[in-house]
Amino acid sequence: MHFPNRQASRPTVAWVAWLALLVAPMLAAATLDPAVLPKVQAATFEVVVPKPVNDPLTYEKPLPLDQLPFQLRNDKYYSVGTAFAVGDNRYVTAGHVLAIGISNLMGEPAVRDANGNVYAIDKITRFSLQEDFVEFTLKNAPKIAPLEVNTQPAMNDVVYAVGNALGTGIVIRDGLYTSQTPEEENGRWKWMRFSAAASPGNSGGPLLDRDGKVIGVVLMKSPDENLNYALPIDLVLKAPADLAVADTRQLYQLDAIDDKHSGTFKAQFPLPKSFADFSATFQKLYDAYVDQQLHDLLAENADTMFPKGSGSSRMLHSSSNLNPFPTLLHRNSSGTWVATTTSESKGTLPHNGYVSKAVVGNQLMFHLRKPDDVSSKQLYSDPKLVMDLLLKGAPLQRRVGSEQVKVTSLGKPSEEQTFTDAYQRHWQVRVWPMAYDNSKLIAFLLPVPDGYAAMVRVVTAKSAHEEMGDLKALANFFYVSYSGTLEQWKEYLANTELLPAVLSDIAIRFDYDNDFRYQSKRMDFSYTPALQKIDKDSQLVLGMSYFEDHGKVVWDVSNVVVKSNIDNAEKISVNRHIAPSDDLDDSYRNYWGKVLRRSHPDDGVPYSENDMTYIGTVGGTPVSADAKPNVLYTAFYGVDGPRPEDAMKGKLNLLLEKLQINEH
Repeated sequence: MHFPNRQASRPTVAWVAWLALLVAPMLAAATLDPAVLPKVQAATFEVVVPKPVNDPLTYEKPLPLDQLPFQLRNDKYYSVGTAFAVGDNRYVTAGHVLAIGISNLMGEPAVRDANGNVYAIDKITRFSLQEDFVEFTLKNAPKIAPLEVNTQPAMNDVVYAVGNALGTGIVIRDGLYTSQTPEEENGRWKWMRFSAAASPGNSGGPLLDRDGKVIGVVLMKSPDENLNYALPIDLVLKAPADLAVADTRQLYQLDAIDDKHSGTFKAQFPLPKSFADFSATFQKLYDAYVDQQLHDLLAENADTMFPKGSGSSRMLHSSSNLNPFPTLLHRNSSGTWVATTTSESKGTLPHNGYVSKAVVGNQLMFHLRKPDDVSSKQLYSDPKLVMDLLLKGAPLQRRVGSEQVKVTSLGKPSEEQTFTDAYQRHWQVRVWPMAYDNSKLIAFLLPVPDGYAAMVRVVTAKSAHEEMGDLKALANFFYVSYSGTLEQWKEYLANTELLPAVLSDIAIRFDYDNDFRYQSKRMDFSYTPALQKIDKDSQLVLGMSYFEDHGKVVWDVSNVVVKSNIDNAEKISVNRHIAPSDDLDDSYRNYWGKVLRRSHPDDGVPYSENDMTYIGTVGGTPVSADAKPNVLYTAFYGVDGPRPEDAMKGKLNLLLEKLQINEH
């Protein structure tokens, strides 16, 4: 199962990307004064995070860890960057390096010297998100001489980029200090640009002048040329003491619309703090910020967010597509709300089960048809079972060396909650940690008669709150119909606490080989085996739609289809139609006019289509020239193969005899 990444405009910790590039190539070191080199080596450290000790995941086979390099395989830590000493127990690294530890599932970052000694971080003393640096102290700090600094380096002079490579030694590469460039947002300071080679292993390391003095903090590569960026060390030293500052512009987007909201994450809080307190404080402020971003984005689009605005009219007048595979409503480039098209793939499960999946926006959408030997009660009460079934039908793989190894179980979720969306649908929300890449799998599971319809994202641990907020917002744009055998419906309806509110107003009753009845405030009908077979394998589909009801948009049944079996050999349907609003085009009025006049195929005359014979008409409203109903229902009967006209009319009469329409 391939889970899509979040869009690049979202601020997330790119853990996997950094981890993949940590091993800096061991290039020939540039020449420094032999007297300076030992000092540089002693004052430069790796930034490391501990590897997970316990892995709750289960795999199809033992992980082929022997494919990993010896150092990486046997190290108890992941190397994520470089730090260096600038004073007595004062150390500096890149802000994004230490940010990997915020809400990290593995543990707090630390630093490691060339001899393999690991030192825990004591306090965070300075931090700037926008300038991308952090200053900190260590517990039981080693007795070393800090690096000297040069706050006025000469342009076009030789420089040295220094970084660690998984504890195998200092890598020093030379180049030139070539230029300066303003920071991207408002030109508040100037980045240093240099030509010395650098890799993510260098992030947070010192940029040295020809005398081995620090002139900058290595931060990032240029996206379009062979130049790298550093923050002048002067900005670090002049930054406010005992203060953490964030002041950076970011974009926010929700999958339902293409519009983006531009906001500024602006916050500050006092230091020093332990790393745990720093992490918790930063995360709390950031989570509040993204919550406000989502609120502002929705507010900016309030007049045109579904179901408001003229762009919603077509969707509010459309019948359900009867598809049990879920998708999302989306506002297209013309401003019209549509159901996003999908191209799902299917994986089989034992005992007639299957998993269908498709990528819709930034999430995977699933339809899990439970195996026949799993009851609804088992499924809805056992999240481990649910995820095991999803993984069996849609494999998730972990790369180790050159191999992809299937994950067969994520174990039990670390978080469970119930979420009710704006249309009173009750979601089971489950979160599984995957510590091996510092990520979480978030699943929004909507119980349906034959299993689950679901939205799933894999996200960095730091962005879990943001992603959870996104999915809660997207739940209001979720589009799916309810389908299952009568046996599955019987089990499903017994789980009353999980049923959507709409079903509390609908009675579905059946007695195999005897009768079937559907009853709601809108319409009801019933039939006996004289019309169509009724047994445990009969299929009931409730086509769900969003439509307006007495001034309020509801999510309700717009189409009821009952089939004799899954093969469509025989079926009946009752479909709801709405009078078009004035802002809709002529195609809607023409269609409505045909229904109103009982034109073909609603004229009670049998016809053939796709090897089936159908007959249908409008039920519940008498024909009259001045009739102006707001709602009409059509009733249809279909059966495979050619059938006599009299027999088809007799079947239609049996359906109409017990069809009652309660709205007009």
